[in-house]
Amino acid sequence: MESIQSSLKQWTQDNDTFQQRLNDAKASLLADPIVQKALKNVPVTEETFEKGLIKLYELQKELHNCQNCPGLSRCPNMMKGYQPELIIAGKALDLSYQPCDLKKQQDHDQKKRQLIQSFYVPKDILGATFDQLDRDHEREEASRKALAFALQANPGEDGQGLYFYGKFGVGKTYLMGAVANELRDRGIETYIVYTPDFFREMKSSISNGTFQEKLDTVKRAEVLILDDIGAETISGWIRDDVLGAILQHRMLEKLPTLFTSNYDYEELEEHLAYSERGGIEELKAKRIMERIKHFTTFVTVEGANRRIR
Repeated sequence: MESIQSSLKQWTQDNDTFQQRLNDAKASLLADPIVQKALKNVPVTEETFEKGLIKLYELQKELHNCQNCPGLSRCPNMMKGYQPELIIAGKALDLSYQPCDLKKQQDHDQKKRQLIQSFYVPKDILGATFDQLDRDHEREEASRKALAFALQANPGEDGQGLYFYGKFGVGKTYLMGAVANELRDRGIETYIVYTPDFFREMKSSISNGTFQEKLDTVKRAEVLILDDIGAETISGWIRDDVLGAILQHRMLEKLPTLFTSNYDYEELEEHLAYSERGGIEELKAKRIMERIKHFTTFVTVEGANRRIR
């Protein structure tokens, strides 16, 4: 009997100790400024508080992590980049997780990056900015017109674009990359397309059923940059059913199209007149060129070949 009484006494003492620890933990929780601030905005009864202790401990832990933020990549919270907010769900305490400022910025930056889409364009071009351009007089006019376009472009209202003509390696594509990044900062979707590879892709996409989807994507971009047009092997189908369809839609919808080329207007028209079968179709080439000429400003890009430095 004595051993039973001793055990009961010990159990009672242990239970009292546990209850004291629990009371101390609750008092510490309530004294935390983070918890006090959260409870101010939520009507909490004693019963709700007692039943919601686990949620309050979770809130306390997660928000303390946020106060000592080690950066988004090392965020220790259960949902990386998210912080809890105390709410009432029914009659119980609950947590609603919202993205923190760092997560919002990351999502914003990612969304901005997605505004630039590319087909076969080098990554260094996608990172080009006007601040990084060489300050040389040979490209001053081209740089100025490129920046003016990037700052003033208004897709859907003004379909006027640019046609950058120059020798190989003078920096035409890099300028277009800077334009795309400036447009991205303005929230304008831009597609940069390396024309020869894109036309080859369109040819092969007929067999896998993706032709129309790809064509529509490029047709509808707010701003389209066709890089190195004229470097492709032309065919009547590419000229009329791909390039012609793209330009016709963009002309009607007032969506600006920009071009880079080693050919001037007259040389490009001559190139477009030839087909892979060896025929010459001057009238069809002229129709394409009329659309290009009417909706672009011709800009000569001069300077030394930067690729051999």
